Amino acid sequence: MAIPPIRLRAVNQQSVDPGGEYVLYWMIAQRRSRWNFALDHAVDRCLELGKPLLVLEALRCGYRWASDRLHRFVLEGMVDNARAFDAAGVRYYAYVESEAGEGRGLLEALASRAALVITDDYPAFFLPRMVEAAGERLRTRLDAVDSNGLLPLNAADKVHKRAVDLRRFLQKTLPPHLAQKPSATPLAPLAGIVAAAPPVEALKRWTDRSGELRRGEIPDLAALPIDHAVVPVEERGGAEAAAQRLQDFFDIGLPRYGEGRLDLDHPSTSRLSPYLHFGHISTHQVFSELMEREGWQAEDLGTTTRGQREGWWGVGAEAESFLDELVTWRELGFNNCRFLDEFDTYGSLPEWSRKTLEDHLDDPRPELYELDAFERAETHDELWNAAQRELVQTGRIHNYLRMLWGKKIFEWSPTPQLALDVMIELNNKYATDGRDPNSYSGIFWVLGRHDRAWGPERPIYGKVRYMTSDSARRKLRMGSYLHRHRA
Repeated sequence: MAIPPIRLRAVNQQSVDPGGEYVLYWMIAQRRSRWNFALDHAVDRCLELGKPLLVLEALRCGYRWASDRLHRFVLEGMVDNARAFDAAGVRYYAYVESEAGEGRGLLEALASRAALVITDDYPAFFLPRMVEAAGERLRTRLDAVDSNGLLPLNAADKVHKRAVDLRRFLQKTLPPHLAQKPSATPLAPLAGIVAAAPPVEALKRWTDRSGELRRGEIPDLAALPIDHAVVPVEERGGAEAAAQRLQDFFDIGLPRYGEGRLDLDHPSTSRLSPYLHFGHISTHQVFSELMEREGWQAEDLGTTTRGQREGWWGVGAEAESFLDELVTWRELGFNNCRFLDEFDTYGSLPEWSRKTLEDHLDDPRPELYELDAFERAETHDELWNAAQRELVQTGRIHNYLRMLWGKKIFEWSPTPQLALDVMIELNNKYATDGRDPNSYSGIFWVLGRHDRAWGPERPIYGKVRYMTSDSARRKLRMGSYLHRHRA
């Protein structure tokens, strides 16, 4: 199937080589074999050129915050991919670095025999720099495909600062894009095509782990130069686990999504964000299966464009609330990463929030902590400490407490810049869904991004929204939360 042109970007100006032996899909962000526009594009070009498909999925060990937690989650996804591509008769090359930089040259070696290379267009972490650098090195055409969300990244031409602004834009712009979705079975057209053969010299130098992964054998994490203190989480990574998590959410969490989101013992949140972050599940799949359950048709969409949160989708209240998170807030993060210069720096905050924060730089702080104390959950606040331990132990924080967690790091730091450094470090190190556009949305919301000025003006916070642990205790149903995450 031809993908929407707005989702396709030529990274370099090289030509397609009709004499190439295969089409190479360099899978770096959308790590799945279904519901993937990049894979659709690769299959389409295979059929057009009469070439087989070769899929490369590599896992570096030299990226920042590399740990047993993140590696294990990705590798479990690679197990699912190895099995799915093998079942479809598509050659899958799985490479796992055993030392930093060991994989350098693998992409070029595979691309040297390719008609063209296709990869994922993802706007955060180190991936944009990596793709641009590859485009400069390769002598083969490199296409980047956006399969991030329901709204193509390039459908907007500016930063949308607040959720209400983006909702207005979505209500005007999104409907035509909803009919354009990736294939649930993209590999079917390749049935009967002889599998691609990677260059022998590449296989000799860079070990292909696909056979081990198909058998469910995960490489020994202890032998890799990554952070072993950040241990794997209970949830299994991969497309299969993601699909099961989605069904569990539909059956158990969604019916009580509104009131259950404030219950710390039995939260009704979807817990899909790590799977979305690592590309193990697609927003299109989540949206399609949700709307099928809701009996939704495109004509059910409302006609208003005022940006209101409820009523536009034309589904039940719980589904409307979930869609605001899945679509509005998720797309807002991707929009900001795409169009906001240096989106992960203090200088990218709105002018009003930087001014009010700087007006209150000299305000006395009730407590001051450094990174180590925050990381060890050694503050005076029992609830904050429990939230930090939840992050360290499980790779996540309850959604409401994540906001409080950030607000208190800001309140107990000498400057907002230092608070930002602490939030980014702890979130990206421990959160399974860290390093994601949505992570940066949450972190920068603490300091005023995506929000408005609030009154009355307060010490330290100025006009930035204020939160307290006492108000959180009153709002949340705590149950055994503090006991579960005690020291």
